[in-house]
Amino acid sequence: MRRIRKDDQVQVIAGKDAGKSGRVVKLFLDRDRVLVEGVNYVKKHQRIQSQRGGAQEGGIIETEAPVHVSNIMPICPSCSKATRVGFVYETEGDRRSKVRSCRACGATF
Repeated sequence: MRRIRKDDQVQVIAGKDAGKSGRVVKLFLDRDRVLVEGVNYVKKHQRIQSQRGGAQEGGIIETEAPVHVSNIMPICPSCSKATRVGFVYETEGDRRSKVRSCRACGATF
């Protein structure tokens, strides 16, 4: 089970965008990186490409780049703080499931 999932609200804790928060758009599990909305903008030089449907513009574009998992912390939905994540087993009848929990307030999410 992963500590960070898609659509989680996270806060950047290190790097040039420290303190900013956003939503996780995509996970790159093989590289331990995540793409966070509105964080880590980089300038990319793109050449003009001609395709069947039409030409794509070139030039210098700004795009979001992935951030390493160690540089972000999830924001707890109940206490609204960036927090560490723990795991708790919940039992419902005869089923037992592992869920994420906030280390600060103990709420599960």
